[in-house]
Amino acid sequence: MRIEEFAFPGPLRDQLVAAVLSGAKTSTTGLVADYEHENEPLPQVGVPSAVVDSDGTVVAVTETTEVRVVALAEVDLQHALDEGEGYTTVAEWRRVHEGFWHGPQMRSALGDPDFTVHDGTPVVLERFRLVADLRREPAGDQR
Repeated sequence: MRIEEFAFPGPLRDQLVAAVLSGAKTSTTGLVADYEHENEPLPQVGVPSAVVDSDGTVVAVTETTEVRVVALAEVDLQHALDEGEGYTTVAEWRRVHEGFWHGPQMRSALGDPDFTVHDGTPVVLERFRLVADLRREPAGDQR
C-alpha cells in the first residue's frame, strides 16, 4: 500500500493528520519535482494510501478520488479550502505552501538548496476520502 506522509514529522504533520482524521482535510498538494526526485509514481485514482503520523504509525487509510497536475498558478479556491487548514483565499494558501516548499527541510529533501517555485511549477492536486481511522483507543482500566 502506498504510504501518505503529510509534510515532515512534527507539529505540521500532526496538524494535517488530525485534519484528515476529522474529515476536514480532503485534498493535498505535492510538487511534481518531489515525486520525480523520490522516483515515485503520482497518486492514482482508486488506490488506497496508509496515512502515517509523526511516529511513523499508520493511523488511517485514505483512497484517492481525483488527481490533477496543474501549474501552481492554476490552483483553485475549492482545492485550497478542501486542504482543511483554514485557508480562505488562494493567495493565503499559496503563501503558506511557498513557505513550506522554500524551507530548509524541503530544499534538503529535494537536494537543491536553491529550489524555488513559480507560477508555472507543476503541482499535483490530490483529492481523497477517509476509508478507515486506525487509531486505537487506549484500553480501559482493567481492575
